[in-house]
Amino acid sequence: MAAEAAAAADAPLSPQPGRCAYFVARKRRFCKMVPARGKRFCGEHGSREEENGRKRIPCPLDPKHTVYEDQLQKHLKKCNSREKPKPVYYAQDINAGLKDATELPGEQQVPISALSKEELEDLIRKLRRASNCINYVLKDQILSHQALQEALNDPQNGEVAFKHLKQQASILGNMERLHLLEPGNCFVEFGAGRGKLSHWVDIALQDSKDVHFLLVERATTRFKVDGKHRKNCFERLQVDIQHLCLNKVPVLVKEKLPVIGIGKHVCGAATDLALRCLVETYAKLCEGEKEGPAPKRFKSNETSITSNNSGELHGKPIADSWSPVAGVVIALCCHHRCDWKHYVGQDFFTKVGLGAMEFNYFKRMTSWATCGMRETERKSYATHTKNEEQSNETEEHDQDEYNLDSLQGLLTTEDRKQIGQLCKLLIDHGRIEYLQQRGYEAVLQHYTDHSVSLENVLLTAVPCQSSLTPSTA
Repeated sequence: MAAEAAAAADAPLSPQPGRCAYFVARKRRFCKMVPARGKRFCGEHGSREEENGRKRIPCPLDPKHTVYEDQLQKHLKKCNSREKPKPVYYAQDINAGLKDATELPGEQQVPISALSKEELEDLIRKLRRASNCINYVLKDQILSHQALQEALNDPQNGEVAFKHLKQQASILGNMERLHLLEPGNCFVEFGAGRGKLSHWVDIALQDSKDVHFLLVERATTRFKVDGKHRKNCFERLQVDIQHLCLNKVPVLVKEKLPVIGIGKHVCGAATDLALRCLVETYAKLCEGEKEGPAPKRFKSNETSITSNNSGELHGKPIADSWSPVAGVVIALCCHHRCDWKHYVGQDFFTKVGLGAMEFNYFKRMTSWATCGMRETERKSYATHTKNEEQSNETEEHDQDEYNLDSLQGLLTTEDRKQIGQLCKLLIDHGRIEYLQQRGYEAVLQHYTDHSVSLENVLLTAVPCQSSLTPSTA
């Protein structure tokens, strides 16, 4: 009740001039649509019973919006929620993982707050025991790139925009460190949103030829930045990663370019789907295709990347070689949105004596990694005016909230933070082993400071030298 009262106190008292007078309770603000002349409400929030003798009814395809009853048939032909023809690169559940993977039913997913002290302690013991096999510490690779220097120095960019730019600059810096910012590649941005990461990669490559960008996003997106670039280089794939078959994308079928998977904050299970899409589905199908022209590979830097046990990457000269997937650079986030059925590290969990039940708890406990900073953030947040970009970022990458009051006395804030970080590391290490088993040198590192983003871990992977095949181009 206190939270509702606080929200009501923050709500505006009246609509903006010329805007709809309907109060949207879920968003705690008035509707921003412009009503017709002489009307107080927009067409969506006006009287839904009768208006000038015409009745509005919910759309049968999506009840979130309404339509005039006498225009229903016309609306159904153009409604954005109508079923559209499947694109050629759509393959049902091709990246979903094992169909027989055990997923706990909803009724068996007991809340953490309902666990007894003994059950919680046993769960934490399992976590610490499994984490003992991870014998490395994430190193800092906080870099930048000259392509973003002008934007980083622009005083017109606000604090939120500046934080996004710093993350994008570090991702590009790490790509350059791994020699992945080169022509002759197809960059696939997963969870592309507005396409800002691909935008900066294109600027970094300037006018290089033989470069293509595939922006994968299942939802329609407003204010896309890829429309400002070379039309023949950028292509949007509106499809869920779970159903994406890269081998059927026309540009890859025609050009046979090696692929580099990139992403900034690829949420939860989307990371697992993206990894499987690249190194399992695409790479395996490419290896199975023996006919057709030889793949393209431009020899711009005769170095490859190798890794040592400490996680440091070093360039060593080798002959020009080719791999279907030239690299992976993905900023991780939202571990609480992972799914066991899609998780690529199931073999690792099984090896350390864990299963679907423990994974279900650990993924929710990852939110504890930021629980110690949440109150500080809220107090700081309350002193600043919300802007639209900040609100959207919070909604897109929200943290899973759990009632931690019942844990007071059992675990301190610092304990919860450490346990949450261990849970994240355990889940991410399963992804690392998955990539290593498939011939990739995979590393986790911090790519930005905690003050910029609490989700500051970057997963990078490049093919091992032994897994590369000589290019015949």
